[in-house]
Amino acid sequence: MNFSSLHLRSLVGAASLAALLLTLPQALAYVDDALSFAYEAANPYSQRGWIIREDAWGGDLGKGEKEAVTAQLFRGNQYIFFLATDEDTTAIRVSIYDNKGNLTDAKSWQSGRFAYAEIKPRATGTYHAIIEVISSAEERSGWALVYGFKKD
Repeated sequence: MNFSSLHLRSLVGAASLAALLLTLPQALAYVDDALSFAYEAANPYSQRGWIIREDAWGGDLGKGEKEAVTAQLFRGNQYIFFLATDEDTTAIRVSIYDNKGNLTDAKSWQSGRFAYAEIKPRATGTYHAIIEVISSAEERSGWALVYGFKKD
């Protein structure tokens, strides 16, 4: 390897790193926006006595893609999951499954950039919130999920 090819590799590597660093804040920004919207959706519930957890998840998905988020839920509590996206033209859904992969009887609904799922677990255990982008004008949509609970 001569000096010029080593120098060229260094320049290409530096340029790639610079490009990554320049796009990273934009990628994180839409998850931050989605997280702000998710907490915004949760706020009225916290004012009614629900405890909103600090745990939060986020990412980005394309149309038709799904992602699972795992949470330990306890019998005797009622839970609500707040899902939001950064895009007001994106339709999203959250569904709750038990540890055996069965869809639970959680109530769920969508409203604009928001989706909700409310469950009162019949048993303590591991549950999975399945996040899905139903439709979007964007190639990928940022999303964030927070949840809260109240004791019965």
